This record gives sequence, structure tokens and C-alpha cells, in this order.
Amino acid sequence: MQEIPINTVTSANVVLELIYRLKIKDVMTTNLITATKETTLREIQQIMRREKITGLPIVMGKRLIGLVSMDDIIQALDQGYIEERAREHMSRNLIILEDDMPISFAINYFDRYRYHRFPVLNKDNELVGMITNRDITNALLIEINREVEELERRSQRIEGGILSHEMYTYRIMQNNFENAGHASTEIKKRLKSAAIEAPIIRRAAIASYELEMNMVVHSHGGRLIAEYGAEELTITATDTGPGIEDTDAALEAGYSTAGEWIRSLGFGAGMGLPNVKSVSDTFHITSSPKGTTVTVTITLTGAEERNHDS
Repeated sequence: MQEIPINTVTSANVVLELIYRLKIKDVMTTNLITATKETTLREIQQIMRREKITGLPIVMGKRLIGLVSMDDIIQALDQGYIEERAREHMSRNLIILEDDMPISFAINYFDRYRYHRFPVLNKDNELVGMITNRDITNALLIEINREVEELERRSQRIEGGILSHEMYTYRIMQNNFENAGHASTEIKKRLKSAAIEAPIIRRAAIASYELEMNMVVHSHGGRLIAEYGAEELTITATDTGPGIEDTDAALEAGYSTAGEWIRSLGFGAGMGLPNVKSVSDTFHITSSPKGTTVTVTITLTGAEERNHDS
């Protein structure tokens, strides 16, 4: 299987921004080809050959109940049970994605499990799509072209004061994956509209996204405040608990208290706060059982960016 040549740290700026912004439902295939548990493996083999696919979801109505892969078909041919029904040989322990998840989830899943595709379910646990690494790559190429066209339309930067003093507050809710990434997307839009340099926007995107997602998956919810000045952006993330027991340890790469469910969603690698600190010009954190506050600043000038990268 071809590797996806992207990740959430070292990718090109425009790719990084897109994988933060796009949802799985924006890139997945919705024209589904399915079979039932009564379909024979021979019939499924013929469907795969005709449609040029290597896996077929098995459904009962709109519910996903299994999956037959090309490996299953090859094994059935080798062992002589190709005429038997899917219900007897389909895979039932499936790894799935949800349509409202950011595509960063899918990228992590492809890297972790090395599968060719993943079924996608909606909030009602109905099968609504399939996603492959090719779906992601194609969608990114289309969006990159749009971004390039937008950049070409910008004829000149704003000189003098980059931004007037503005403050925006975003409410962050626990486990609200549907709106996850909204605050960071709005921050990027504001910086782009002010023609801030792309490397600076990239750092602001990483910091705001990681802080936002930390609150979504680890806290009881809170708020993220973006305060724009003429020379710097201040981002403050404040949640209502349960707090971080050891903030020094939390700033070490790989440290995580995430449970099994959070890890299964592609989070919990222990890189959130270390990533935030690495891209910020100043970083401050306080925490107690009543909540955690992280405040970071990012300087909005090219000179500071060069100093930061050196």
C-alpha cells in the first residue's frame, strides 16, 4: 500500500492547514457498494473484480455488520469454500471511523493499522462511506489547488500595523468532534486575511489546534480565547477540569494519561502540549483539579519568525 506522504508536524504549510480543517465526511467515498450476509463469497469475488475494489462491507439495512477483504477471498479459493456465504467468513471485529472526525484521524489510522480502507459511520452508527488513502490524497490536491488560486489573487500585503486589537472567544465542548477544529480554523482565516506570513500562520495553527483538541478529548470543556495585537497573537485555553496532575511530565514528548477509547480514536500520543510549546514564542501553564489554563504568544513579524526557526 502506498504511504500517505503527510503528517501533522512536518508537512508543507498548506497541507498542514488542510488536514486540520477537513473532516472525514469531506473526503470519503459515499457511492457505496455493499453485500449482505447471505451473499456468497463467489458473488463477492465477482463484485470486487467488476468494481475494481479489494474489500466489500457487509450490511444489514444501513448497519455495518462485517467486511470481506481480498485476503478473505484468496483464502476461500485456496481452502475450497468460495461458494459459502459471507456470514460464515466475514470479519466482524472492525476498526471504523466517524464522519465528523478530522482527517488527521484517518491519517493516523492508516499509519497505525496499515489497512487499505476504513468504513465510516455517522452518529446513528449507520454506514455512510468508505475512506482510502487515495481519497485523502485526491481531496488534498483539489484543496491545495484552490489555496494556490486564492494566494495568486492576493496582490499585496498589508503594511504597517498587521492587526488591530481584536479578541474572539470560542466555547469548546467535551467530546464534540463535530465542531473540533473550528476555533483553529477561524484563527487561521483571520491571520490569512491580514496577510500574515505562512510560517507564522502554521505555528498559530498548530498551537490553537492542539490546545483545542486537548480540551475536546481530555477536559470537561472550556473556552479558547484568541487576542490579536499589532505585533503578536495571544491564545489562552481554559478548561474546567479535571486538571493535569504533573504539568512537567505532560510537557515531555510521549507522556499521556489518555484512556483506551481516546487512543483508539488516534489521540493520546502525548505530543499535544509539547507541540504547542515548541511552536510558541512564550508558553505558560497552570493546572489544578478545577481546571487548566495554557497561555501562549506567537509573534506576527517575519524577523521574529526567523529568530524562532534559527
